[in-house]
Amino acid sequence: MRSGEMWRLLSRFNSFRRTHVILQHLRMSKHTDAAEVLLERKGCAGVITLNRPKLLNTLTVGMIRQIYTQLKKWEQDPETFLIIIKGAGGKAFCAGGDIRAISEIGNKNQKILQDFFREEYMLNNYIASYRKPYVALIHGITMGGGVGVSVHGQFRVATEKSLFAMPETAIGLFPDVGGGYFLPRLQGKLGYFLGLTGFRLKGRDVYTAGIATHFVDSEKLDTLEEDLSALKAPSSENVADVLETYHTKSKIDRDKSFILEEHMDKINSCFSANTVEQIIENLRQDGSSFALEQLKVINKMSPTSLKITLRQLMEGSSKTLQEVLTMEYRLSQSCMRGHDFYEGVRARFSRVILVLQMSSNVWTHKLGRRSQKEFT
Repeated sequence: MRSGEMWRLLSRFNSFRRTHVILQHLRMSKHTDAAEVLLERKGCAGVITLNRPKLLNTLTVGMIRQIYTQLKKWEQDPETFLIIIKGAGGKAFCAGGDIRAISEIGNKNQKILQDFFREEYMLNNYIASYRKPYVALIHGITMGGGVGVSVHGQFRVATEKSLFAMPETAIGLFPDVGGGYFLPRLQGKLGYFLGLTGFRLKGRDVYTAGIATHFVDSEKLDTLEEDLSALKAPSSENVADVLETYHTKSKIDRDKSFILEEHMDKINSCFSANTVEQIIENLRQDGSSFALEQLKVINKMSPTSLKITLRQLMEGSSKTLQEVLTMEYRLSQSCMRGHDFYEGVRARFSRVILVLQMSSNVWTHKLGRRSQKEFT
């Protein structure tokens, strides 16, 4: 066999092997890690580290149970004065729930599906009522379930690398984990816009929008954690003072305008309607490039999810968090009995796999052409 033919066979094998590895990573339900959550005491602080960096620290039911149980213990521990929660790997705080695993389980075991949502929402509610300072370092991607374990806490620290979004309408779901509570309480109709379109906020905009309570340079996070952990029997005021000091010193994008500032009048006007159909009509009548772009985005979303989300936000605007979470649990189980969610997840991961496979093939083709010249 000539060296050129050997190289072609080797290239195909390597391409197949890489694709197989990628698919293994995407099969989240089959991923197991004994240390998915790191729980440790550092000085006066109980530190929670979400430890699935290859999967952007997505939450599993096991992680939720570990966090809930440990928070209970720390709340009763007289030597633990505050909680710090963060994500491993630097790319994400937490990109959400493990939706691939959820979608696969849903068709086979409704009990596990019920447990996941119920226990996740119980954790969200517990964080909101926690009796000790709770500091979430939302550095990197923070979506869905990641928002749930951060936004309800007393302190949320964003960095220039933070990326916030509630993209659930794109996968046949709705912005849950208390989205029906905190989104309608953002300025104007901003929360409605974010919930319906899945628009992504980055960096200081996460703070300006009201998602984060403080903004800190990412290179200062380790020092911030050390300073918080070194406090002596701190109160919420002591923790707030430390965070405010770091926040005040941060100069990154300090003078930059909020990305949606010039569009807020349009957002408030177009998204104030009581029906999805009227919002779509408002955007069409507005006719600006911004409005038409949002119209394109909305038209790609699940129509059912859009209607559920709008009603969820309208109802949630006057409910307590506990009432909202009860409502969202019922909605989640209804969505799990439908087909939009499963189709949305399937389509999303099919696109990811296709892009990865195409990238792999292009890379292999280029490398093959170059290396064949060297081997022949």
